[in-house]
Amino acid sequence: MDILDKIVDDFISEEIGKDVLELVHYLRKKQNVSEFKIAEHFNLTVNQIRNMLYRLYAHSLVDFTRKKDKKKGWYIYYWDFYLKRAFDAAMAHKEKRLEVLKDLLKKEETGQYFSCPDNDVRLGFEQAIEHGFKCPECDKVLVQDNNARKIQRITKTISELEEEVKNGKGIVVERKEKRVKKPKKEEKNKPKKTDTAKKPKPRNKINRNKNAAKKKLKK
Repeated sequence: MDILDKIVDDFISEEIGKDVLELVHYLRKKQNVSEFKIAEHFNLTVNQIRNMLYRLYAHSLVDFTRKKDKKKGWYIYYWDFYLKRAFDAAMAHKEKRLEVLKDLLKKEETGQYFSCPDNDVRLGFEQAIEHGFKCPECDKVLVQDNNARKIQRITKTISELEEEVKNGKGIVVERKEKRVKKPKKEEKNKPKKTDTAKKPKPRNKINRNKNAAKKKLKK
């Protein structure tokens, strides 16, 4: 698995669900594929496939075209998966998570925390003061939390994420556009349309001369 596949698969697994990964891998090799054909391939019902497709659609990772079946009269949906959209969403998700972890690390490094020896209760310094340094659940005395290991884990995760973001920025993913029907070419040697409007007839010179002669006789 290359870096691109790992970034996209990790994002989809975390945000949408591992159950759609096989569907994504199938759609990446196809184009404009019918939902009935997808259901047949995975031996699932159309509704089950639609459920997975709609979850991908909610993150704008897939799109569809709708065509009416002339024989049966209902609409069939044809689906496409967009790798670039998935990659961009995955990178944005990593960068956002990186910001959250950096804020958390800063709080852990600068703050004081107290925990209960018997319960999973962990309070900050101000909260511990409000409760008199006693557990709000069992009333036992709180002890200062040693968060060195937690800081170490967060630091390691940040380092790994930064490396993934750095490597990801060097990846170029081509944008996949929907196929558009090309207009039909004009037939060769086809006569061009001409203006068929009738042109005004030129005045008859003979009639014009007769009229001029009559005018002279009257004078």
